[in-house]
Amino acid sequence: MPLPLDLIGLLSAPHPKKIFERLLKEKERKPNKAVWSLTNEILPVDLYCYLSVKFGRPNGPQNFFRNDDSDNLIHWDWMLDHPTGHINFLGTNFRTEIWVSGDFSLEKEDCHELVKLIKDDFKNHGREMSEARKSLEKWAEFVNPYQRLSRSVEQMLSEIRKLDLQPETQSLPDFADDEEAFKESWGEALGRYSKGLGLCFGVRSMLPVMAEAYVNFLLFVLMRAELKTDNRLRENTLRQPIDIRVKSLHMTCVGFEKPIDYTTSQCKAYHSLVNERNDLLHGNVVLEKLKFNDVYFNGKVPIFSEYRSMWKRTVGVEIDAVGLHRLEKEVEVVQSFIEYITSCLQPEVQKTIKYVAQKRELGWNSKTGGISVLFPDHLADFKVGFGGAIKQDSYST
Repeated sequence: MPLPLDLIGLLSAPHPKKIFERLLKEKERKPNKAVWSLTNEILPVDLYCYLSVKFGRPNGPQNFFRNDDSDNLIHWDWMLDHPTGHINFLGTNFRTEIWVSGDFSLEKEDCHELVKLIKDDFKNHGREMSEARKSLEKWAEFVNPYQRLSRSVEQMLSEIRKLDLQPETQSLPDFADDEEAFKESWGEALGRYSKGLGLCFGVRSMLPVMAEAYVNFLLFVLMRAELKTDNRLRENTLRQPIDIRVKSLHMTCVGFEKPIDYTTSQCKAYHSLVNERNDLLHGNVVLEKLKFNDVYFNGKVPIFSEYRSMWKRTVGVEIDAVGLHRLEKEVEVVQSFIEYITSCLQPEVQKTIKYVAQKRELGWNSKTGGISVLFPDHLADFKVGFGGAIKQDSYST
């Protein structure tokens, strides 16, 4: 049975006091008939603005149970009265829940009808809905690139450490020395080191980029207004070589207590690390870094300057080329570099940057240029069911 065409016109928003008084009186509670879920069949911002201009501020009981922040299961709740019952509209993290109670005669298809009735009424409130949307703060959610790189590096480092690569004590015997040990251990060792050295290459390539991402993050958050609002000046600042960006942070950004001294050990070590990364990543042929042995030839006859074991000729060569023995030191170099730059900030700014930099997702207000943490690190969801109620877990048109 389709919903009555005048359903929307008969809805009204009672005062919250009246709602709570009614809820406390068990005998006045209406039987629950339906729990419907909408995702983007009606965009949540459109529905929120529509309900606001048509019925006023959210009046449902869930508004009084929420925390005064964005960490809630239910963010807003309208309870609307109808001559035959009540309809609740609740905004959650992943969908809009519609709870229908009373003497309605409903079927699952009636959710489609309700969506159509609401959308058809939009045209009667278009101007007011537009003004309501303008009154809201608009934030763009974005991924923090520094934190994304930092987490990736930490995950890869964790995998490397679990592999327990210790080439100084784990070299395998030659085939001629111990045939059985050679056969048993070689395959396992090759697989473990092959994976570990691949991860090591990835981490060493990413470490300088992670530090650069931190510098770019500071520029994004703290860049002076006169630079940020001028496209040419902003792009010119961001396109400078990394050492120039670092040296000029106190000039291009607010919040610095002192200039960054690029002659410090932390900056010198990072600068060397960048050069090392360029050789590694771009495949530069630097013989003093790539050489692993000398060999003589008499015509086509090789004469080795010294013999090396099969382990050193295979896995050992890769270990040296990839730089496994330098990995932990390079991690310390990047951490020290980031800590030094942070230490040059004003104390209060340091606290803010340390907090925000560790968040995976952030928000940007294009109107004010403000940066903020919009939501907690965790995600939470729930599902409500009423005995005998019609349930529709997902909605599709």
